[in-house]
Amino acid sequence: MDKSVPELSRPSFRKTLVRISVISVVTTMTVAWLFISATSMLSFRQYADKNLQLLAYTVSHSLEAAVVFRDGNAAMDTLRELGKQGQFSSATVADSNGRMLAHWGQEEDRSLRADPLARLVSGWLFPKPVQQPILHNGVVIGSVTLTGEDATVTGFVWRSLTVLTICLLLASVVALLFTRHLFSGLIAALRNITGVVHDIRATRNFSRRVPPSRIEELHVFGEDFNSLLTEIEKWQLREQQEKASLLKRALHDPLTGLANRAAFRSALESVLSDSTRKTHTALLFMDGDNFKGINDTWGHAAGDEVLLAIAGRLKECAGNTHLVCRFGGDEFAMILEEVSHDDEVQAVIDAINLRMTEPICLSAGDDVMMTLSIGRAVASQAATVEGIMETADRSMYLEKQQHHQRAAS
Repeated sequence: MDKSVPELSRPSFRKTLVRISVISVVTTMTVAWLFISATSMLSFRQYADKNLQLLAYTVSHSLEAAVVFRDGNAAMDTLRELGKQGQFSSATVADSNGRMLAHWGQEEDRSLRADPLARLVSGWLFPKPVQQPILHNGVVIGSVTLTGEDATVTGFVWRSLTVLTICLLLASVVALLFTRHLFSGLIAALRNITGVVHDIRATRNFSRRVPPSRIEELHVFGEDFNSLLTEIEKWQLREQQEKASLLKRALHDPLTGLANRAAFRSALESVLSDSTRKTHTALLFMDGDNFKGINDTWGHAAGDEVLLAIAGRLKECAGNTHLVCRFGGDEFAMILEEVSHDDEVQAVIDAINLRMTEPICLSAGDDVMMTLSIGRAVASQAATVEGIMETADRSMYLEKQQHHQRAAS
């Protein structure tokens, strides 16, 4: 059992280019977004770390008095006021012995609690707390430890990423539109080329040409392709002319231009295969009576002139209805079509005999006489080509014998 192979669906060149452009633009913009975002986040992280260190230094000065007097409440009030600004998430104050004097964290103030996503960003920007010593007259009297969470920096990060994403999306749209505009010229040029190729393949019309293109490379390709088409068109024309010449030589007599034996046989076979035409067709065989004497007396060139004259007179008698053929030498034949009665056949024979009573004027100025012995056969009385030709041949030689007998008497 034969299994038909399903034909694979092939996307058009336009769709392929669009897909490639979309993939290229999306990939490029995605890589650019990741690179710029990563670079920006690393820069923000360094900025946040420096900012947290500077903040710890500032807070240490604010807590100096509270630590000197070991006033935990004052230290707590200071941390709470600074913490409300949202620059850190927790702070711990300890004395020089490491004992904690005060601790403040956002979890103690519900209004300052950050959402989980903000905490995640802050955790990445501030991976570890910053510890800053508290000095009094150049002596370390304690320390403050800050855990970073700068709402301003975090908001700036989100806004920057949002603006960056929007800009890249707009750039992607512009790039896609510009790419589509560039591809439209390419696709139009390729469609012109493929249209010409398809038309040539379908109709074998090599006169088609590719129109000029705005794209230099495709314009050069189109000109080269047109030059190739010109060469193919010339080759096709020569081939057609050679075929026509070969066909003419194969089916026509080279001297008289009449149909030869092969063309005669093909035409006769066509008649016999058609029952309607067969009943209205007759065959004439003709042979020169004194052609050898003309050749011997005036030469073969004169003989060719006589054959040409005979061919011309036979074509006049045949008109556009009947087919005149030359077998070779002084042997001729004529296929009579659209004849219904023997009287019509006899009328053609009489017309031929009448024309042959006229002298043939040679180029040398001499006049010669040439008669034809004509045999006939009716197509409806023969089943094969050989049969009708044999009947016409016997009739012709019978006529030739009678002609010789009349000449002898």
